[in-house]
Amino acid sequence: MFGRLRPSVHSFVLTPRRFYSSSKTASPLRVLFCGSDEFSIASLRALNDAKVADNDMIESIDVVHRPGKRTGRGLKIIKDVPIKHVATEELNLNTHIIDTFTGWTPPNPINIIIAVSFGLFVPPRLLNAAEYRGLNVHPSLLPDLRGPAPIHHTLLKHRPTTGVTVQTLHAKHFDHGAILAQTPLPGLEVQPEATPSDLIDQLGKLGGQMLVDVLKTHAYLPPIADAGWYGHSGGPVDHAEKITPAHTYIDFASATLDYIMTRHRVLGHLWCHLPNVERVILDDITPLTAMDNTRGKPGLFISGEFDRLLARTMDGHLLYIQSSTVAGGKKGTGNAHVRRVLEMESE
Repeated sequence: MFGRLRPSVHSFVLTPRRFYSSSKTASPLRVLFCGSDEFSIASLRALNDAKVADNDMIESIDVVHRPGKRTGRGLKIIKDVPIKHVATEELNLNTHIIDTFTGWTPPNPINIIIAVSFGLFVPPRLLNAAEYRGLNVHPSLLPDLRGPAPIHHTLLKHRPTTGVTVQTLHAKHFDHGAILAQTPLPGLEVQPEATPSDLIDQLGKLGGQMLVDVLKTHAYLPPIADAGWYGHSGGPVDHAEKITPAHTYIDFASATLDYIMTRHRVLGHLWCHLPNVERVILDDITPLTAMDNTRGKPGLFISGEFDRLLARTMDGHLLYIQSSTVAGGKKGTGNAHVRRVLEMESE
């Protein structure tokens, strides 16, 4: 019996690409895992479980994550990325904090890079130096919803089904690698009232399982078989661009009730404009069962009958604005200010 193959030097060095036979054998994996959020944490946990169960398949895992972000008033609080505490405190793994790959090389020898919801592009310099290059777990049925926010756009675009794709890391573009595994046709049904947290939990666990299966079956080794089916299905293919404040802006003159409530469920706090007010953040909104029969102008108004702050939608529905915040003001105190502005306009 041959022992496990180990590097003779403890540094990150370029290694020549191997030519593999049809048996697809591989050395124990020394993983550089790049992650950030709850979706990536599920894959990291699955990898660590696989390492514990079979050290001949996964020898080591090093975790790369980005620095924490300053938040709160005065930006005095540093909020760490979720994966930091899981990697260090729960799994006791080596971690490395970087905000750019420029000039950085892994301090420990690695032979495969796995990036899940990381946000930074892994440069060809590192991919080419890793013997088995790189893998990515993506929460959509690629090529649909390439981009940084596939889970949110799955819900915003009312996709009836979704899934997970495990692909190779492309040397030039995000989400353009070879598809090694994909949730089987027709995909997973998306429940009507699903939230991003629901999908992150469901797809995160599935993605971790699929990633480990790809490693166990050596599907990442040549010759690579294309496992993608969605691209041939004729289904819609859109880009899942980064969520920005523009996605949470509501123009009541053109927004339907469904549009508004979908965004409220998926994105959280929406906002709108009001004359002489920079922004009104709609913290808590509830649709009313009664239709608006006044033929009033869409937008915020004060209900004389209920003495409430309401909003009319483009399609004649009413929303009760339970709580709002004027930009720059104390959270939840916006309704009183908005009422004063509306009353001044009506005089």
